[in-house]
Amino acid sequence: MKKYFLALTLLLSIHAFSQKLITLDQAIKIAQQNSPDYKALLNQNQASYWRYRNFKAQFLPQLRFDATLPQYRNSVNRITLDDGSDGFRRTNQIRFDGTLSLNQNIGLTGGTVSVSTQLERVDVSEPFEATNYAVIPFSINYNQNSLLYNEFKWLKKIEPLLYEEAKRDFIEKMEQISLNTCRRYFALLRAQVQKRIAYTNLSNQDTLFQISKGRFKMGKIAENDLLQIELSILNSQNEITTQEINFKRSSQNLSRYLILDTENIQLDIPKELTIFTVTVEKALEEARSNRKAVIEFRRRRLQAEQDVAEVRGNNRLRMSLRANFGVSQQGQVFNDLFNDFNQQQSVNLTLGIPILDWGVSKSRRKLVEANKDLVNTNVDIEEQEFEQEIYLHVLNWQNQRNFLETAKKAQEIALKRYEIAKKRFVLGKINITDLNIALQEQDRSVLTYLNSLEKFWVDYYTLRRLTLYDFIENKKIEVKDIIYD
Repeated sequence: MKKYFLALTLLLSIHAFSQKLITLDQAIKIAQQNSPDYKALLNQNQASYWRYRNFKAQFLPQLRFDATLPQYRNSVNRITLDDGSDGFRRTNQIRFDGTLSLNQNIGLTGGTVSVSTQLERVDVSEPFEATNYAVIPFSINYNQNSLLYNEFKWLKKIEPLLYEEAKRDFIEKMEQISLNTCRRYFALLRAQVQKRIAYTNLSNQDTLFQISKGRFKMGKIAENDLLQIELSILNSQNEITTQEINFKRSSQNLSRYLILDTENIQLDIPKELTIFTVTVEKALEEARSNRKAVIEFRRRRLQAEQDVAEVRGNNRLRMSLRANFGVSQQGQVFNDLFNDFNQQQSVNLTLGIPILDWGVSKSRRKLVEANKDLVNTNVDIEEQEFEQEIYLHVLNWQNQRNFLETAKKAQEIALKRYEIAKKRFVLGKINITDLNIALQEQDRSVLTYLNSLEKFWVDYYTLRRLTLYDFIENKKIEVKDIIYD
């Protein structure tokens, strides 16, 4: 048995020497750069970034070139003759055309204005050979699909909120990564401590077993006590196997989350934070200023108002406007196209009024109005839950340090009690049952303190996520801007 423990001690020493020591702060920094959650968050943030870039680009001038190069047609077509009758004639021609346009969306009105120039050439080989040109050197066009609903106005209100919401969501998700890392860190730390306890208990019980065998031979203890100690050794050996498996599982969970090249990780027990005060008023103030949910509430109300405005603008009366002003020329000689231009103008105002729709327009309007009321009600409820969550968490945080101090003091007492009980057992003043009770209380107090320490740190990072505020540094939590090429 002594050779077994000597080999075990040597193996544990070599294993500990080869392990990589990581603190909680280091683990969080690694996770915020390498973890799968961070990579998924980058992809999500990238999509939000390019969506906003697309929105901004919609209100910048767009220069386009459209062309047909070429369009060939050889077919028999029906045409209207000079006398008004229809006839058939074979046509064999090639058509080229190109349009260069500058387009600008007008946010104030909801329409689009464009300035364009166009050139077209048609080469006919049948029924006669000819080349014709048509040119529009200058043309101004205005198009607006609805005169009563301005989509651009609502886009300018909602899209910036969506982008700001995405940026705040990115910071919140980074804090959630800290929280996820903290839980995995303490899961491994707990497994690490439980494994160490299992090996220590086995070592202590083997020592006590050797002492008890001598006392049994001297008739100072009963055989039942000796068998109970031996049974404890067997149970401790099984406990070691269980804790080894648990330790391996927890090591894999943390190392894979951090994308480490090794599972041999040694963790350091985090120290308590410096004392700082958090008031409910300060936490709510920072949460309302920093959290994504506040922007989301405003955006959802606006989207509901947008749906109502769209239905009211297009439900009973549809109006659209198209206008054009420019000059044009056509002919068979290219150099003559730019002389004596012909003016071209057009204005097209269309109306659509439902006369009898059996309540379709009314029901559509009532539907979006009811949905708007529902959204406002849900947002009101969620705002109350938002404030309540922060309020309760701050109250809990205010007492968390006291819980941790109590658990720490209980651990110190239990450790001291077990050492006293072990010495008294060696002296024969207590039986094995009392010793095992002291051992169980010691192990339980160690794990209770570790659980309290975990809850302390989890609550701390939850507080950061709920407020997006660093109460130690007294500043808002920010993340450096990510530039996407």
